[in-house]
Amino acid sequence: MMKPNMDPKAFGRVAVLYGGTSAEREVSLNSGAMVLESLQAAGVDAFGIDVGTNVVAQLTAERIDHAFIVLHGRGGEDGTLQGLLECAGIPYTGSGVLASALAMDKLRTKQVWASMGIPTPRHAVLSTESDCRSAATELGFPLIVKPAHEGSSIGMAKVNDVDELIGAWQAARSYDSQVLVEQWIQGPEFTVSMLRGEMLPPIALGTPHIFYDYDAKYLASDTQYRIPCGLDEAKESELKSLCTRACDAVGVRGWGRVDVMQDAHGAFWLLEVNTAPGMTDHSLVPMAARAAGIEFPQLVLAILTDSVEAEG
Repeated sequence: MMKPNMDPKAFGRVAVLYGGTSAEREVSLNSGAMVLESLQAAGVDAFGIDVGTNVVAQLTAERIDHAFIVLHGRGGEDGTLQGLLECAGIPYTGSGVLASALAMDKLRTKQVWASMGIPTPRHAVLSTESDCRSAATELGFPLIVKPAHEGSSIGMAKVNDVDELIGAWQAARSYDSQVLVEQWIQGPEFTVSMLRGEMLPPIALGTPHIFYDYDAKYLASDTQYRIPCGLDEAKESELKSLCTRACDAVGVRGWGRVDVMQDAHGAFWLLEVNTAPGMTDHSLVPMAARAAGIEFPQLVLAILTDSVEAEG
C-alpha cells in the first residue's frame, strides 16, 4: 500500500488544506490538525492553511509542492478545490475533479450506481410538498431524508409519516437546495475504507441513536465499532468487492470510504462514498487502517505517497 521508507524530503513543501466554510468545518479543523502534526513528526516540510474565501491568494502566497486535502463537504470535497489546484499546477491527495464532484452529489452517485447494477436504496427528489406526498405513496415508510450535498449526516432525519416527511424536507432545505428521500434499510450498517486501491477491514457500526448521525460520529461515547465486523468470510468478501465496484464506478482515487447497509435478507445496499473522509480520533478510516496494521502516521504518509506516484 505504501513505501514506508520514502524520504520525507521527497514530498517537498506540503500544504495541509483544512477548515473551510462548509457545515463540516469543525470536523475538518480537527482532521487537519492531526494530519499536520503527523506529517511534521515524520519530518515532512508541512504547514497548514485554513481555507477561506480568499483561497486563491492563500495558495499563491506560499510555495507549495503538494497539497494534502482534508476539507470535508462543499468547497473542498466537491471538485472545486481540486480544479483550482490543477489550474495552479499543484498535485493533491485523493480523488480528481470529476470523482470528487460526483461523490459529493448523492443523487448523481446513486444514478451512476443504479445504471451499473450496483444496489442502492430507491429514492426520490423533494422540491415541493407535493413531491413529499408522491414519495410517501411510491416508497412507503419509514424513509430517511438527506441533503444531497452534505456529509457527516448533517440535515438527515428518519421519518415515519407524511407530516414528518414534509417537516424533515423543510429542515434539510436549510442546508441544501436539493433534498433526497430514500427507503429506510433496516439492518446493520457497515463502512469500508479504501487505501491506494485496496479495501481495508470493514467496520460494523452500532449506536443507540435512530441512525449513525453527527453526534454518534463525532461526539458520543456509546457508539460501537466492531472489527472484525461479524460477517463470515464469504459475506465480507462480497461486501469488499461491492465497495470496490462502487469506488471504481465513481472514479475514487487514493483513499475514500463507502457506507453500506445490510437488510434483513443479507443483501447490501450502497448509501454513499466519501472522497476526503474524517481523520479525527473518532474517524473510521484511521480505525480501519489500524486494524490492517497501519498506524496513523503511516496512513497519512501512504495517502501523500499516492499523490506523488499519481503525479508520475
